Amino acid sequence: MKLYNVKLLTITCEILAQENIIEILKKHEITGYTTYEVDGNGARGLRGQGLKTEKNVKVEVIMREEKLQDIVEEISRTLFANYAIVLYVSDVGVLRPEKF
Repeated sequence: MKLYNVKLLTITCEILAQENIIEILKKHEITGYTTYEVDGNGARGLRGQGLKTEKNVKVEVIMREEKLQDIVEEISRTLFANYAIVLYVSDVGVLRPEKF
């Protein structure tokens, strides 16, 4: 079994930023991603327990490294000042690299 190295971009953010994140992904021709609601506690307190607009989401994207830098730069430049966002990148191995 051969694994191919790609990147996993993980973004945890308040739900109000989700649409902006997805628009940035589309702009950079990323069509595959996974989103789900999450809760937890952090610098802005306990999140995900109350109103829909107070929830957090996690967006995960597996991609090739070539697109990563531009996407991370745009998210940080345009969204960090206005939304609670945690963004990190991991190395992952996939079996079907043509999917990414």
